[in-house]
Amino acid sequence: MEFTVNNTPIADALALRATASVFDAQRRKLPGPGGLHRSPDSVAVAKQISELGQLITDLGDEVLFRAAAQGQEAHAARVITSFAAAVRPAGEAASALGAVAHQLSFLHQTEHLGNQPDARDAREAAARVMDDALGAADTALREAADSLRAASATVTPPAVRLQAARHRSTTATPAPPSADAPAIALAPARTTRSR
Repeated sequence: MEFTVNNTPIADALALRATASVFDAQRRKLPGPGGLHRSPDSVAVAKQISELGQLITDLGDEVLFRAAAQGQEAHAARVITSFAAAVRPAGEAASALGAVAHQLSFLHQTEHLGNQPDARDAREAAARVMDDALGAADTALREAADSLRAASATVTPPAVRLQAARHRSTTATPAPPSADAPAIALAPARTTRSR
């Protein structure tokens, strides 16, 4: 992440969206069906823990930079709050990946035990712990990205949001009503006078 000297609402909204994209990228790296890797690899997991640690540092620096800035704009508190709030899910994802790394180490150490009943049960439990931890990391990263995107919408000035909405309404073609949809007739607005 890069710090911006320009703390306008538009620049801040873009910074929040860019940070949301960083969380999305971390989520895509997670091992498992939704990620690039099919099964956890200890080196890839350790690298991602390190990247999440750097993300936490970057978020902390962003909060510090903005809090120390002189002459803060009215929207600055929302931006600072949003960056600060993103530290928690980044930490949760790093912690969950720490649990995955721990279980991978256990699986590596017990690999030589083969199909001994106690070892098999413990290895199956380790796999379940990893699945749960990866699910927790995925949820934390997704929620952080969604929260940052939502925050960026509240920081953008109303005039910019209105212009974007107008642009969407002129470029989007409304879908034709489906045959199953009931027709809804709106009653014309009426002004009633009391006597």
